[in-house]
Amino acid sequence: MLTIVVMKKSIELVSNIENLFGTRDENLQIMEEGLSVTIELKADAVQIEGAARDVARAEQIFTDFDYLNRSGLDFKNGELVAMLKVVTQDESTTLRGLAEAGKQRSFGKRQVQPKSMNQRRYLDAIEKYDMVFAIGPAGTGKTYLAVAMAVSALNNKKVNRIILARPAVEAGERLGFLPGTLQEKVDPYLRPLYDALYELMEGERVDRCLEKNVIEIAPIAFMRGRTLNDSFVILDEAQNTTSEQMKMFVTRLGFNSKAVITGDITQIDLPNAKKSGLLEAIEVLKNVEGISFNYFGEEDVVRHNLVSRIIRAYDERAKSQQMSLELAKQPREQEGPQEPLQQ
Repeated sequence: MLTIVVMKKSIELVSNIENLFGTRDENLQIMEEGLSVTIELKADAVQIEGAARDVARAEQIFTDFDYLNRSGLDFKNGELVAMLKVVTQDESTTLRGLAEAGKQRSFGKRQVQPKSMNQRRYLDAIEKYDMVFAIGPAGTGKTYLAVAMAVSALNNKKVNRIILARPAVEAGERLGFLPGTLQEKVDPYLRPLYDALYELMEGERVDRCLEKNVIEIAPIAFMRGRTLNDSFVILDEAQNTTSEQMKMFVTRLGFNSKAVITGDITQIDLPNAKKSGLLEAIEVLKNVEGISFNYFGEEDVVRHNLVSRIIRAYDERAKSQQMSLELAKQPREQEGPQEPLQQ
């Protein structure tokens, strides 16, 4: 029978360590729940109690935070909360290692940290593979992280340009005739990609890169006939590509290039019930070596907490409807021979 050795460890309070505790000690609660330990604040120390292995991991978090704090790292906008969730979920990850990995990637004017284990695996996959699929609901960081990695690759001179593409399909609306040039007509469909770029890079630099075609944002139809060398290519909203468009896109990849394909298979807006190119690609390419498929769920949503609950409610309704359809399709058992109708 396995015996778990419970131990207590006291850690001396150091300067600014209270920043680790979080609002109303929420970060300590994350550590307690994630590491199965209890943390008690004393007058001049923090006492951690639990299994020896778990206590050691908690102590490492305190040590790493002190080191990062002394190094001048300033955690912002819930970054620390997100990183603690990753560290407590993955025994091989440390707070210091996670923070320093983020610093090694030059994301421009912002430092980007994965806010869940799936996001971390996604970033690692983009570094390792030349073609990466990211499938999951809205708000899980699929597009934003892909653009961030593209900016990092451009800043580190790993690629010469960034190409961002989207299918021009309305999300349930009919926008009708749009005046202006061709670029002005398609820009409304591409606005989320512009938003991510301007958040990650200085506005003037984005404008210069767009003017010189170092960054190109276009509908997927513009990709036909091209071979994309030395490029970081992102296809967003891939669930709204047709089978032909998806095959065309994944065969554009040239030398020294990466492609990231993102989409949400629950939000397909294709007209006439055409089959989604993303759904087909998942099936056709699942066993192709050199391609990584990454899936996200409601636990990866990094928007308002309410968004996670909304996604869960829609998922539960979809499952309920699917179950009702399957029950309706089942043949009814005959209760015995039917009597012939009397004339």
